[in-house]
Amino acid sequence: MKGVPTCPRCFGSLHGPSAWSSAWRCDAHGDVLPYQPPWPPSARAVEVMRKSSMVPVWLPWPLPPGWLVTGFAEAGDERTGGRASVVALCGPSLTQGPADLLVIAEEPGVGLGAAFAGLGGPDPGEGFDSGPPNAKIEVLGHPTALWCVSAAADRAVYAGEARGNWLWTIAWPAEAGALIGLAELSLHDLRDLELDLPFGAFSPRLGH
Repeated sequence: MKGVPTCPRCFGSLHGPSAWSSAWRCDAHGDVLPYQPPWPPSARAVEVMRKSSMVPVWLPWPLPPGWLVTGFAEAGDERTGGRASVVALCGPSLTQGPADLLVIAEEPGVGLGAAFAGLGGPDPGEGFDSGPPNAKIEVLGHPTALWCVSAAADRAVYAGEARGNWLWTIAWPAEAGALIGLAELSLHDLRDLELDLPFGAFSPRLGH
């Protein structure tokens, strides 16, 4: 049975559209784009994301050695289309044990990336990009700057901008953040690719 949408900013319950409003509403954050129940990793999920997403669905490709795709998620509904996309991955960290990574594209103000980062506001916050970038990755073949964002201690958060949308990379544990700068990630839009993706177990990071 499919779950119910939640708030993209706090993962709390929502009031659905009514005869008076087509919006989803959170008691704490007002009208929001609903965070839909995440999709386990499958070819079917890829097709759904391709058709519904209005923002890029960023996938590091080729994947770092040993990494697998572990799920997908989005914020939006049939009326708005997907206005935030999430691709979950898992693989060996650069230190010890497994690591989880979320790559998020979203329109400004949606708040999903900030929620996964453990931040209170909908965006990275003022001044996060005031200094030199902390990492650079390739996005569609172009170097793209990312800045480290202060967030919850158990994760590493980087944020930047690509194609007019926020780009977030969020890694657990915090030490896995080194992957962002050292693995030479190259992001491509999954909507434009025909790939035989290696899937792993469904990521617990997507469920709230």
